[in-house]
Amino acid sequence: MDLKKIKKISIIAGGTGGHVFPSLSLADYLKKDYEIQLISDKRGKKYLKLNHDFEVKIISSSTIFTKNLLKVLISLIRIFFSFLVSMFDFIISRPKIVIGMGGYLSFPVCLAAFFLRIPIIIYENNLMMGRTNKFLSPFVKKILVSTPDVKGIPKKFNYKVFTCGYLLRNDIFEISRQEFKSNKSELSILITGGSQSAKIFGEKIPNIIKKCYENKIRFTIFQQCTKEQTDDIKKVYENLKLNFELFNFSENLFEYYKKADLVITRSGASSLAELVNLKIPFIAIPLPSSADNHQFQNALYFKNKKYCFLLEEKYISEKLYNILKDLNADRNQLIKFRQEMNNHSDKYTLTKINKLITETLNEPN
Repeated sequence: MDLKKIKKISIIAGGTGGHVFPSLSLADYLKKDYEIQLISDKRGKKYLKLNHDFEVKIISSSTIFTKNLLKVLISLIRIFFSFLVSMFDFIISRPKIVIGMGGYLSFPVCLAAFFLRIPIIIYENNLMMGRTNKFLSPFVKKILVSTPDVKGIPKKFNYKVFTCGYLLRNDIFEISRQEFKSNKSELSILITGGSQSAKIFGEKIPNIIKKCYENKIRFTIFQQCTKEQTDDIKKVYENLKLNFELFNFSENLFEYYKKADLVITRSGASSLAELVNLKIPFIAIPLPSSADNHQFQNALYFKNKKYCFLLEEKYISEKLYNILKDLNADRNQLIKFRQEMNNHSDKYTLTKINKLITETLNEPN
C-alpha cells in the first residue's frame, strides 16, 4: 500500500481568488499522492463550482479588522466558532499536515491545528506578508514565500522561511502562445480586474480607448467588466467599430492569454506571476484599498524587474493614454519586457513544495 496515499493534507484558503486558485493548484498536484481536504469560506464557494475529486469543506469565518466595535465582537464570535468547528473536524479526520494559504479563515483553522499538534505550513505569495500569516508565524513549521524579497516576516522566524516561487495553475505552463509580431496592425489588449473584477476599469478605460481611436490608434480589446457595465461599454466599442469581446468573471482566462499582446490588470500576486510566466507584458494598476497596500508592492517588484509598467489608479485618466500611444508607436518596449521575463520561471514550485511536505512528514514529532 502507498503510505503517502493514506495520509491526509488539509489546505486552507481564504475566500478570494488570490487565495483559492493557488490552493486548487496545490490540491490538484498533491491529490495523486495524498488524500486532500480543501477548506474555504462562503466567499470562496463561487470559485469552487467545478467538481473536484477531493473533499471540499466550507467553514464560516470573519475578520476583526474593522473600526466598528459591534462588528468586531460579532467577528470574534464567528472566529471562535470557526476554531471549534475546525477542532472537531481535525479530531475526526486527523490530517498529517495543515497548509494555510492566507486569508482570515486561515487563522482559526490553523490555530486549531496547532492546539492538536498538527504540523502547519503557511504560504505567502504577496510581496508584503499578510496579517493572518504574520499572526500565525510563531505556530508554524515552515513559511513558504514566492520570492526572497517578501517583507514583513519577523526576523526571529527567518529560519522557517522556504522560497518556493509563485504557486500557479499547472495549465499555465501548457499554454501555447503565438510569437509576438511587432509589425502587426492592431495590438490585442486584455483588460482584467482579477477575481473580484474592477468596476473602475469599466468606467475609465473605454474613454481612454475612445481617445486612442480619435487619434487613429486602434486596438483589439478583450475586457472584463461587471454585468451592469456590459451594455454601456458594448455601445462605446460598437460605435468605434472595434474588434472587441466583453466578459464577466471567468475562471479560465487561458483563451484570452493566448490572444493578448498586452494586459491591463490589477496586481494580485498570482495574476502577475501568471503573466510573467507566459511572457505577456502588462500595465499593473494596484487596488489602492488592498490590505497593507500589498498590490502596490507586488507591482513595484515586477516593475523593478523590468517586466511591466506600474500605474497608480488615480492616474489612469491622466497617464494611460500616453502609455498606450507610445507602445503602439514603438513595439520594442513590449519585446524588451518579454526578453526580461525569460529570466523568470515558476515551473518547479509545486515540485519544491511537495518535497518539503515529504521532509516535514518524515520529521520526528
